[in-house]
Amino acid sequence: MSGLPEPRRTAAVAAVLAAMALVVLDAGMSNLAVPTIGRALGVEPSEALVVVTAYQAALVMALLPCGALGERLGCRRVFVAGVAVFATAAAGCALAPSLAWLAVGRLAQGLGGAAVMSLGVALLRESVPRDRIGAAIGWNALTVALASAAAPSLGALVLHHADWRWLFVGHLPVAVLAVAAAFALPRGNGGDGRLDPLSMGLNVVAFGLLVVAAQAMGGPAWAVLAPVAGSAAAFVALVRREAPKAAPLVPFDLLRRPAFRGAVLASVCCFTGQSAGMIALSFHLQGAMGLDPLAAALCLTPWPLAVASASVVAGRAAERLPTAWLCAVGAGGLAAGLAACATWPAAAGDERRLMACAALCGLGFGLFQTPNNRSLFLAAPRQRAGAAGGAQATARLTGQTAGALAMTTLLGVLPVDTGARAGLALAAAAALAAAVASLLRAGADQGEDHAPSVRHVTPGNAEA
Repeated sequence: MSGLPEPRRTAAVAAVLAAMALVVLDAGMSNLAVPTIGRALGVEPSEALVVVTAYQAALVMALLPCGALGERLGCRRVFVAGVAVFATAAAGCALAPSLAWLAVGRLAQGLGGAAVMSLGVALLRESVPRDRIGAAIGWNALTVALASAAAPSLGALVLHHADWRWLFVGHLPVAVLAVAAAFALPRGNGGDGRLDPLSMGLNVVAFGLLVVAAQAMGGPAWAVLAPVAGSAAAFVALVRREAPKAAPLVPFDLLRRPAFRGAVLASVCCFTGQSAGMIALSFHLQGAMGLDPLAAALCLTPWPLAVASASVVAGRAAERLPTAWLCAVGAGGLAAGLAACATWPAAAGDERRLMACAALCGLGFGLFQTPNNRSLFLAAPRQRAGAAGGAQATARLTGQTAGALAMTTLLGVLPVDTGARAGLALAAAAALAAAVASLLRAGADQGEDHAPSVRHVTPGNAEA
């Protein structure tokens, strides 16, 4: 309940934030570098996209298994291993002689990144006192927002002055510092449960086939339906195997809790709105308003900066105010900003107004994200923190993927400007759904916000 003593607490928080920044920066910088990497390796742009898809596939397949590994083997042990795997794979990417080797390196980076993303907040929860959990999650959200905003500029700067391989070399010093600081994190031997390789395999197949189906969108119907059917069969088998367990790989036990279930649902809806809104607004700025990519990027910059600013404030407010109401207000602000963007007439000179709308979107999203994550983690017992982290990261990635697929579909069947406006309206509806989901769990959150924290102590999770 009291967290780690100082200065160990500061080092532990720094380790988590450094690793989170490393993973987010890598994703943003690598996405930007795809065309450059394709030209350097002499492959078509469509082939070079494997740099992105291999990473995303590994990430989505490994989030829940990494959470389970953290609970069984110890969160710190798996987290440190994840950072080490990520850094080693980054070095391999820098030395990759071909696209195939680079894809293998990106796959390994995704596995390491999954350990960081699924266990980072769980370790923050163990490192700080209960009354500082909201603030710690706010600092994590601030780090992610700033890294997301800085990634394109840093990537462009590296590519302007050096070979693309230096994008991966630059990760290594930060990774070394994160691993060194990670030894200040809470130490535990994990739980007594046994790992189930078959369930992990079913999880990999289910999520992996969904990624295959997503990549096949726009192609023949059978190329989409076949992997979707295979994924559904794997999910059914996974549910039947895991549902009866006390600590299942897919956290059915936690999803039975109204506060946890509501926070997960709201997270999926809000990230769907955020992802679709960012993509749609980018097309709206470059299509209907005729801005060049640099000008469009500048117009979008207030969004992540506002997220960063609101996250710190929201972290402090979440310690004093009902989190469900904070989340509802934040998601409502995101919906209002997206709706304003969708209905505003596109005309030259309206850039400042759209920047104000983007800032409102960022403020709303930042106000939603931190209290929602706090509610989600406090709704789970400490011994299930790894599963909660995996569920939170999976909800985020599910929402982001759903938003991107929705925009792909809209832009494929509608003119660019019409599709962008429709996407903004759809994003606003998704954000509004997150606000409603937050209000519906207001009663369930009362106990989580004010109940005393009872730590489940076993030989497996006791700190040394």
